Amino acid sequence: MDRLDQDALKVIARLRHMRHKAYFVGGCVRDLLLGAKPKDFDVATDAHPGEVRAIFRNCRLIGRRFRLAHVYFRGGKVIEVATFRKNPTDLAEDIAEGGDAAGDLLITRDNVFGTAEEDAVRRDFTVNGLFYEVATGEVIDYVGGRADLEAHRIATIGDPEIRIREDPVRSLRAIRFASRLGFTIAPDTFEAMRRHAGELARCAPARVLEEIFKVLRCGGSARAFELMRACGALQVILPAVGMALDSWSEPRRKGFFAHLAALDRLVRSSEDVSEAVLLGALLMHLAPAPREDAPAEPGARPANPHAPRFAEAEAFLASLVQTSRLPRKIAERTRLALNGQRMFREPPKKKRRRGRGLAGQVYFQDALQLLEISVGATGEGAEILERFRGSDDETPHAGEPGEHPRHGQGRGAHRGEAGREGRTGTRPPRDAVAVEAEAQAEVAELLEGDAAAGEHEAGDEAEEGVVEVAAELEAGTGAAGRPGPDGAAGGEGAHPGGRRRRRRRGGRRRRRRGVTAENPEGGAPPPVAAGGE
Repeated sequence: MDRLDQDALKVIARLRHMRHKAYFVGGCVRDLLLGAKPKDFDVATDAHPGEVRAIFRNCRLIGRRFRLAHVYFRGGKVIEVATFRKNPTDLAEDIAEGGDAAGDLLITRDNVFGTAEEDAVRRDFTVNGLFYEVATGEVIDYVGGRADLEAHRIATIGDPEIRIREDPVRSLRAIRFASRLGFTIAPDTFEAMRRHAGELARCAPARVLEEIFKVLRCGGSARAFELMRACGALQVILPAVGMALDSWSEPRRKGFFAHLAALDRLVRSSEDVSEAVLLGALLMHLAPAPREDAPAEPGARPANPHAPRFAEAEAFLASLVQTSRLPRKIAERTRLALNGQRMFREPPKKKRRRGRGLAGQVYFQDALQLLEISVGATGEGAEILERFRGSDDETPHAGEPGEHPRHGQGRGAHRGEAGREGRTGTRPPRDAVAVEAEAQAEVAELLEGDAAAGEHEAGDEAEEGVVEVAAELEAGTGAAGRPGPDGAAGGEGAHPGGRRRRRRRGGRRRRRRGVTAENPEGGAPPPVAAGGE
């Protein structure tokens, strides 16, 4: 009971309180019997999906072919509740009575409800057809799953031919379970998988892609790809990888599986591995290795046989986007992570500013994990990995390892106390010329506007504005060679942040209000006496 999820127990207790049957089912029961910690808990019940939604307020129904209920809890936890089902038609009995076994057995809808025993019989493998009764602690076995667990064997429930043809993706699931648990696949089941590998092309591409990601994340992807290649499934779901493995030499093929083994070690270390890293581990080996006897160009660097081939990788990603509904965001992130491998080994010659190097990019963690996979498989580049791995404030930027400022520091952080107190010298600050040009442009604009106004006071006001700006310009440029206490150009009139103080431009507003030297209070001008001044 200690290994059981408390929220899943609440779901079962609520269903039983409403007079429904409810059991733990599937992989959680299998993992509990193997002594492992289940990743998630699934519940099977005789309550229909609509009834489950009426019982739980935090519930939502999903799926078309499989109508499931998801019960949500805090922290993003989801407990999946499925209704007992049975096969839409009893295919085994129809074939035994003389039916056509060569017909289309692919299941497109599966919402025919049944009993617990019928639900166990309709499942894919015996090790996944076990129920666990929480109240009594009893394991309910209708399909002989406990015997296969003890024998470490993956076998289908019923005729393998029918089970694989009903859902060809079960071939990939059998491979994933066998690779993750270290089990073997029953001979009749593997033979059926080999004969009907071509049926995978009829399945939804998005569902096949999801299963590929699960295979890569199961912690046994190296053995899984060997099994997929042996049964012919790899040539159907990933033809580029399958053709490459068939054309490669034995040493390069071993290098490919060594990278997958390094990926498995990374996954088993409980690190968070994104889909970009999973795809990148595959795409680093798509193109054949360069010929060793090919003449090298003069002055060119020696080719790295373990470097990713970007043209082939981008073509493969484009095909996945078009045919398998791979999100473009994942494809772009994979491409950037692969490009980061080249930047690790060949940093740019131009020194980048702080925060713009490879370590400041959002895909840096993906690129670093791919580099770790490459180092674990080949043993090359360990010093580069150690240089870029470390704490967040000690990670070097590409092209300037070990010499970059720490995070949160600017260029002026290394100047010291002398730089903050001020510098002596005849070279004016960089902004002094720009300040002078801006001031002269404002003077010219003011003179031009005053000339167009056509008023008697325009000349005096413009002259007053010119004097004001000229005095301010003289104060700004005169202090240009001596930065103020804040290190900015200008003297007392300079802004503490180094910017020039904004000049008040009130001449035109004052004229519109009638404010002149003779009428400082504004308003209507005083009357002029007749006959002169």
